[in-house]
Amino acid sequence: MATIHFYEKPGCGNNTRQKVWLAASGHTVLAKNLLTEKWTAERLRAFFGELPVAQWFNPAAPRVKSGEVVPSAFGETEALNMMLVDPLLIRRPLMEADGVFRAGFDAEAVHAWIGLNDAKPDGSIEACPKDHHAKPCPTPEENSHA
Repeated sequence: MATIHFYEKPGCGNNTRQKVWLAASGHTVLAKNLLTEKWTAERLRAFFGELPVAQWFNPAAPRVKSGEVVPSAFGETEALNMMLVDPLLIRRPLMEADGVFRAGFDAEAVHAWIGLNDAKPDGSIEACPKDHHAKPCPTPEENSHA
């Protein structure tokens, strides 16, 4: 079984479900806050592999949902620079295990990579369940002030 460095947005329901599934599959999950991690363009780029630049973006990010940021409009350098400034734009989770880097949680790809058991949570495990008009999930800082 793998030890996975799992970069998430704390409080994200789907990231929580993903971590639970990974742990139930026998993996050790080391959760880290994607929003406060000290990223460099080179380090962040490693997670995206051969994915097209548009797939580097979190489709549920408020700026993407509003149309302010159109992921298909950017090249690698510009996309990375935007993500360094606004980490909510980064597709999550970012995962690393044994020198292999991944962005997003495609269950079939994760299963082929490190293995998952058959206890898949109900519903979509990657797409945000909130619709385009819903208020975004609060950040941990917002939760502490509630």
